[in-house]
Amino acid sequence: MSQKALEYLTENRDRLLTKLNEFLSIPSVSTDSVHKKDVQQAASFLEDYLNELGFENVQKISTSKHPIVFAEYTKAGPNAPTVLLYGHYDVQPVDPIELWVSDPFQPEVRDGRLYARGASDDKGQVFMHLAVFEALLETEGSLPLNVKVCLEGEEEIGSENLYAMLQENKDLFQADFAVISDSGMVAKNQPTILYGLKGFTGIEITVTGPDHDLHSGMYGGAVRNPIMALSHILASMKNEDEVVTVDGFYDGVVGLSDEERELIEQVPGEDFVKATGITETVSEEGYTPKEHTMARPTFEINGIYGGYQGEGTKTIIPTSATAKITCRLVPGQEPVKIQHALEAHVKKVAPKGITVSVKKEKLSAKAYKVEPNHPLIQKAATSYTRAFGKETVYVRMGGSIPVVEWIEDIYNIPIVLLGFGTPEDRLHSPNESFPLDSYDKGMETLIYYWHELNNK
Repeated sequence: MSQKALEYLTENRDRLLTKLNEFLSIPSVSTDSVHKKDVQQAASFLEDYLNELGFENVQKISTSKHPIVFAEYTKAGPNAPTVLLYGHYDVQPVDPIELWVSDPFQPEVRDGRLYARGASDDKGQVFMHLAVFEALLETEGSLPLNVKVCLEGEEEIGSENLYAMLQENKDLFQADFAVISDSGMVAKNQPTILYGLKGFTGIEITVTGPDHDLHSGMYGGAVRNPIMALSHILASMKNEDEVVTVDGFYDGVVGLSDEERELIEQVPGEDFVKATGITETVSEEGYTPKEHTMARPTFEINGIYGGYQGEGTKTIIPTSATAKITCRLVPGQEPVKIQHALEAHVKKVAPKGITVSVKKEKLSAKAYKVEPNHPLIQKAATSYTRAFGKETVYVRMGGSIPVVEWIEDIYNIPIVLLGFGTPEDRLHSPNESFPLDSYDKGMETLIYYWHELNNK
């Protein structure tokens, strides 16, 4: 049954690429109010396409900022599974514009890659799903499963309205499982199952001393230096073996099984030294850098500032110093509990003579993990391998996608992350692109996958 749909995609490739380019040409930058009408235009593009495909109940659901595009297909019948397809149509700003080789909103193909803002993140991958639905409907007359579509316009600004929308409209978005294509593969043409994401939380520590900067010669030795005090606090939070020394940080964390370590070992490894310019890698004692990055919690200082920053010397004891900290979390860790543990540690080790305050990061997310042997995951892997001609590898990613946690929290359904991007796509950077190999083979994967779900 898949062959006719695949032939349709081949025969209509130029037309569909032209349609994708029309979508990519819309500067739907969600963070900039100048582009508010453009974001609306991108939503209307999706609304029109879904109507053309014959989806039911197609609507732009208004929010306080940008709309959510919803549609459903129910003609597969009550015995067929229902998938919730999530994606986003907003894009990042293009700055610095002078670094783009071509106009970010005039798509251009060079060396087998489609260059445009949103080509990979996430317009290109959203469009692939809709093009596959078109191919199936035109050649087979129906889809092999029921579909609910949720495409938002605020992902790049933290999905400000999505959680409330999903929570308040449970029946509308309810499904048996979810599919998200907003991720990628570990290497070009290397099919990759992403079965786990890290959670995220953070704090900001501010140490305050004197109420104004002091002459270091007159007051040094009598007044605690806030930068030194902050350095003492930070140094006490992680040791030289990359082990976090905050009480309760590892509560609930389960070590890696032999089976999972074997899965991670099979993933093509990035040369961290070559890629980053460091001299050698470091990782948590007992774990390889790849294991630590993918599947163990991390603690990082993202920024530290205070005192004189200009040229030359200014002999002061500064009034304050601040550090920003984020942690990537794994299953078993609760973001709020981690924040409280970090705060308690800071207050416990803070030296005398200063005042310390802790500001908790508002945007947090729990980790997500689905078992690699779950039938939905195994069928996805089979479909990937069939389309790309290579064995699928299984990875957990160090990044976070908050919507994954929200869907699991609200609906308690499995989530399949079917991503087709590559490490070279330059997401959020100038010259974002998407390989046409991934575009073609990705749609082939999706056709196989939707049919595979009906194979008992």
